[in-house]
Amino acid sequence: MNVNVLTSLAEAEPAPYWLQDPARPEAEPALVGRDTCDLAVVGGGYTGLWAALRAKERDPSLDVVVLEADRIGAAASGRNGGFCAASLTHGLGNGMERWPEEMAELEHLGHENLKAIGSTLDRYGIDAEWELTGELNVATQEWQVAGLAEEAEAATALGRAPILLGAEELRKEVDSPTYLAGLWDRDGVAMVHPAKLAWGLAEACRALGVRIYENTPVTGLRSGSRLRLSTPYGAVVAGRVALGTGVFPPLLKRLRHFLVPVYDYALVSEPLSREQRAAIGWTRRQGIGDSANQFHYYRLTADDRILWGGYDAIYHFGNEIHAELERRPATFATLAEHFFTTFPQLEGLRFSHAWGGVIDTCSRFCAFFGTAHGGRLAYAAGYTGLGVGATRFGADVMLDRLGVGLAPGEETERTRLRMVRSKPVPFPPEPLRYGVIELTRREIARADRNGGRRGLWLRTLDRFGLGFDS
Repeated sequence: MNVNVLTSLAEAEPAPYWLQDPARPEAEPALVGRDTCDLAVVGGGYTGLWAALRAKERDPSLDVVVLEADRIGAAASGRNGGFCAASLTHGLGNGMERWPEEMAELEHLGHENLKAIGSTLDRYGIDAEWELTGELNVATQEWQVAGLAEEAEAATALGRAPILLGAEELRKEVDSPTYLAGLWDRDGVAMVHPAKLAWGLAEACRALGVRIYENTPVTGLRSGSRLRLSTPYGAVVAGRVALGTGVFPPLLKRLRHFLVPVYDYALVSEPLSREQRAAIGWTRRQGIGDSANQFHYYRLTADDRILWGGYDAIYHFGNEIHAELERRPATFATLAEHFFTTFPQLEGLRFSHAWGGVIDTCSRFCAFFGTAHGGRLAYAAGYTGLGVGATRFGADVMLDRLGVGLAPGEETERTRLRMVRSKPVPFPPEPLRYGVIELTRREIARADRNGGRRGLWLRTLDRFGLGFDS
């Protein structure tokens, strides 16, 4: 590998850029003793914070407690790329494969959800560096160009109006010699500072009377006349529970069959100079993703750094989750090499941060939902890396299922959806789980090398509704 590429990583701090922000608030004290509430929310990421906030907005009299094992936004909610998308189905193609009869409604609900997030930030004065820039999906190989045209046609049929760009037009937006075509979704994606979004939601919750306990892992759940959540130094007794723990070992054993932890990695550069910005254009600051199966995502930060992530998606045997796995020099080097292939005019730029984080993946690539303990506990999980926006929708589904602010037995436009009522195909147990995922990963890489042609293994997965990409 080019020495200059490796040099670009020499001073990169192995920590999430977003969580190093000086605006990070001090941690709330851990729970000590016993607390009671109407609704206990387990997990202080986006799913849990939206559930707490939306519960208070639906019923201000509700007594709500949030229990977070670490710090607010410390996991996926504070480590992601900050792409807040309208899609609830991890993209139009994935949704059309699974729920074609519902896609018009799912697209409508997704865009209403995105608008509501922006309105929430305004209403509570949350400065999360929100920019409704849209997103460019770019083709960097010939086989990807036709796919963009097909996606544009499908989106147009659903009432969307994406702009299909040829190479010359695209390079006027963002200049990379690798670009062959692009599809610009102008109003379906916003850029956001992910950690500030989490911190702002937590502050809005507190302002409405929600009690938040940090460094308070829930170690057990017992069912009786009420639900009892055990913690290291106390317990919470609640009438209802909303579970938003993502991929971390769940309180419900049944979820272990549906979720696997996959590590995703990202780099952030030093701030670009005026000359470097001029060399690449990017004046409209769109989020960008390429069209490979092993894809990259990238965007500008508020201070004109470039966040560059994706490509590798690493699963470790036995659903392993450890802090050491967040540092993967081989992946950081690969990402840096791909960065300078995309933007050779930025040679000499250095990276200030390099990190990884674990995301909750399910076999259908978008969230699934359910209840337990006689309908007194609801859960949402499996966002597969596109949860910045969809978690608000997931929180509302949980609250619908728990009947918060609804008449007994009342359905909503969300709970009537087949997408909400159905479950993904479960993953097999180990060691078969690891073997299946590794084989799939290798076949995805081979498809990218072979003009997008999917081999027998991937075609078989497609047939069973398990059309994996990265």
